[in-house]
Amino acid sequence: MSQSANLIWTEDSTPFSTVFQDAYFNPGAGLDEARHVFLAGNDLPARLHPGFHVAETGFGTGLNLLALADAWAGPGMLRFASFEAYPLTPDDMARALAPYAAALRNGLVRGLVDAWATAGGPVRRFTLGGIMAEVHVGDARQVLPAWTGRADAWFLDGFAPARNPELWGADLMAQVAAHTAPGGTCATFTAAGHVRRALADAGFIVTRLPGYGRKRHMSTGRLGGRP
Repeated sequence: MSQSANLIWTEDSTPFSTVFQDAYFNPGAGLDEARHVFLAGNDLPARLHPGFHVAETGFGTGLNLLALADAWAGPGMLRFASFEAYPLTPDDMARALAPYAAALRNGLVRGLVDAWATAGGPVRRFTLGGIMAEVHVGDARQVLPAWTGRADAWFLDGFAPARNPELWGADLMAQVAAHTAPGGTCATFTAAGHVRRALADAGFIVTRLPGYGRKRHMSTGRLGGRP
């Protein structure tokens, strides 16, 4: 069972979750962080090709999807799946993404907000900038095991592990690995020891890399270490 996100807005207009007591992204730097952590951390866009499948824990504002869409020049379509227990309303999404519209390809933010406003049901499907997207609404611990896809790259983007431990547990990381293609990768902003251990136990070769901004480190992984 899911419910809409409950937000407040900081003085710099950053969305802040009252459920998890954490901001959705670094104020004014969410797009740069997404590019550093999730794109570069998965060696994207270099690995992208038609049919490449990205999956994500924590859709949030949709900013990571926008960063991916902005980086994909085609031709052909990518696939994207995300899992979100507390979906934003279209109005909140529009407000959160407005500061990034000028830094993204023309129309991407408006396209996402409009698609989000019309998509419905437990799986919200839409197309955005060369990407066939589906957002599974519900607790990832319950929804991901039933998903039939296998991702080439994962964006692990829940709220901070200390505030949202449910999205970083060993059982869920095992499900991430089970839904990863051979040689697939993952990237996350956190370098918390228990998250790194959970990913390693699930079969990822985990590497600690420089983080974005004030975060000294982040983590990446490759399933089985295969190229």
